[in-house]
Amino acid sequence: MSRLFRDVDGGRLAPRGTVVCIGAFDGLHLGHRALIGRAVARARALGVDACVLSFEPLPREYFAPAGATPARLTWPRKKIATLIDAGADLIGLLRFDARLAALSATDFVRRVLVDRLGACEVWTGEDFRFGRGRAGDAALLAQLGPELGFRSRVLEPVQVDGARVSSSRIRELLAAGDFQRAAALLGRPYTMTGRVTRGTRLGRKLGYRTANLGLRGRTPALSGIFAARVHGVAATPWPAVASLGTRPTVQGGAPVLEAHLFGFDGDLYGRLIEVEFVARLRGEERFPDLESLVAQMDRDAAEARSVLGLEPTQRGAAA
Repeated sequence: MSRLFRDVDGGRLAPRGTVVCIGAFDGLHLGHRALIGRAVARARALGVDACVLSFEPLPREYFAPAGATPARLTWPRKKIATLIDAGADLIGLLRFDARLAALSATDFVRRVLVDRLGACEVWTGEDFRFGRGRAGDAALLAQLGPELGFRSRVLEPVQVDGARVSSSRIRELLAAGDFQRAAALLGRPYTMTGRVTRGTRLGRKLGYRTANLGLRGRTPALSGIFAARVHGVAATPWPAVASLGTRPTVQGGAPVLEAHLFGFDGDLYGRLIEVEFVARLRGEERFPDLESLVAQMDRDAAEARSVLGLEPTQRGAAA
């Protein structure tokens, strides 16, 4: 069974020792999965625990100016579930706060990798940086390893079609609506996961009931109106049209993901669902009135149904 920890300080978590891989792991793309897979394989070969070490919030989020939170690919719940499936015995989502940000790279190695985890091998990507001022890197790990009892290993970048796989590239592709190429780098379709929360119920009044997923203050990597499939409501993914953004016509404010499931008539409040983005239909718009908004929603629903291979239907026939 996998174990989750958040703190730098505390007793030794793995008496047998660990093989550790470290990174932000935003998106858990093919490069991340190759690094994690290597660490898990080495841990099994050595008879020790496999530990995946990351941060929450991500350092780039912590250091971002107020109101300018950078786009994110993977929420913590999805990250943890994916790491469990990947075979991690220990999952560290260290609380990235002022105290951790002030920790020197050398102290991070000693207190976390050695004292807390008993690392015998540490795996990173070639551009990974850590510690105060981003002073730590693979060279420092290689320098400290012989003294502190671990071996440092660096995984070469994974490439797809001759280009390096990276989270920043995937964010660019999602923002452009290129889900096919993003999926090629991720190794799977792009999805967002969350629990359905109660909204204003305006969609019900407009003829389009929606399942709403709040983003907890995080910034998504995409926005607009999409053809989608919703996982977690039936044995097979359910076709839907989804909106991701600030709803400028009716509310504004923090982004929210809303999915209208075609022909669905159940209660989803509190249900954990996963929304798969299939195609981007258009960007967000502000409409002069609700009548104009509903007319566009009708067009969006018809286009989504066509993209998803569904038969046309009259407005109001869908739940």
